Amino acid sequence: MQKDERDLLEVLKFELDFLEKGGYGRSPREPWRPRYIFEDSPTCMNYDCKENPEPCSHCVLTQLVPADLRNEKIPCRHIPLNTLGENLDSLYRYDDQREVEESVGNWLRATIATIEETRRVARSEAHTRPALGGDAIKVAPLFHQQHPKCANPACSVAFRWLGGGKFFRFQDSPAQASVNAAGPKSSSNMHRVKHFWLCEHCAHVFTMAYHEEHGVVLKLLWTELPVAVARKELAAAQRN
Repeated sequence: MQKDERDLLEVLKFELDFLEKGGYGRSPREPWRPRYIFEDSPTCMNYDCKENPEPCSHCVLTQLVPADLRNEKIPCRHIPLNTLGENLDSLYRYDDQREVEESVGNWLRATIATIEETRRVARSEAHTRPALGGDAIKVAPLFHQQHPKCANPACSVAFRWLGGGKFFRFQDSPAQASVNAAGPKSSSNMHRVKHFWLCEHCAHVFTMAYHEEHGVVLKLLWTELPVAVARKELAAAQRN
């Protein structure tokens, strides 16, 4: 058994193209059977493979599934598609095929744009800042910006108190760093606390962490996402 080593971005682009070209229309061989997103697409690592299929846990799409749902029978049905947390498993229960495809198309476009912009920012920062360890990007505190916005440098969503998303709180001291926005606060250390915020969409892709050398950084929830790959490609290009 081999791990799926395809580039996630290229897989999502192919899936969007397949969907937009009507790939999920009724099959002439099985016109009575509904077509399922991802499962009936060439992007599925077990597409047209009836014997000895690879386990879904090896699929590149599994990294987009919440960790607690990756053991489901069909994990890709549990990828969150919007800020409401809807996924294919829930959409199949009350939406028709057209509505399902529209929701998936919107999610694919947004996710592709996020990954592409994250790669672009990673390449840009590699020219101007010291490289961070792993898939991490340095960020600025929420209220240290003239126009507070999502901590993801590639995201332009403006901060709103009632806009959802996820808050993070870190103290200046590495030993006292905290990411629990609802945790206890004391008057003695409030002046050292810095706040960060991820919008609803980015909170499904990123988290925040303290980097000993660079301070608070943005990190991918799934290390398989290809920011690191983009940086390796850039380093190779610079060497050449």
